Amino acid sequence: MTPAWHHTTICAVRRDGITAVACDGQVTFGTTVLKHGASKLRRLGGGRVVAGFAGSVADALALFTRFETKLEEFAGNLERAAVELARDWRTDRALRHLEAMMIVADRDALLLLSGSGEVIAPDDGVLAIGSGGAAALAASRALVAHTALPAPEIAREALRIASAIDLYTNDHISVEVAS
Repeated sequence: MTPAWHHTTICAVRRDGITAVACDGQVTFGTTVLKHGASKLRRLGGGRVVAGFAGSVADALALFTRFETKLEEFAGNLERAAVELARDWRTDRALRHLEAMMIVADRDALLLLSGSGEVIAPDDGVLAIGSGGAAALAASRALVAHTALPAPEIAREALRIASAIDLYTNDHISVEVAS
């Protein structure tokens, strides 16, 4: 059996009009940590959009390129670009086999994109994906409900909590704020 690649945890929090996206830095192959400080966040659309991925790095980079093209095509409209990418991802013969998920955010919207054609805006302003996604999601929801922390600190703390639970998530955390 070929060892599985495990890549990341991404957590995004929107609070008080500010959206922060955080990621860990670990890349694991089977039981071996190959990298501690990988970059899994990208600024797109002239820096206005923050995108994070969980899944295959090559697949995610291909999706970032496609998404940036969609952003340009639809004059920076995040929601329209996301819907069009998700449609292509689900129907295009080559794209449909890509193994990744994306969280994209600008100052007005926060969205989850998947290869099954999903474009999901969270009800509560919190999203998380990847191997530690469930732990980060639970932690960020609790922090939103029971603290006054700002979005970047909630995203960072949720990742720190996930790193203590999930084997494939580390505490080398990067945070970007959508502006």
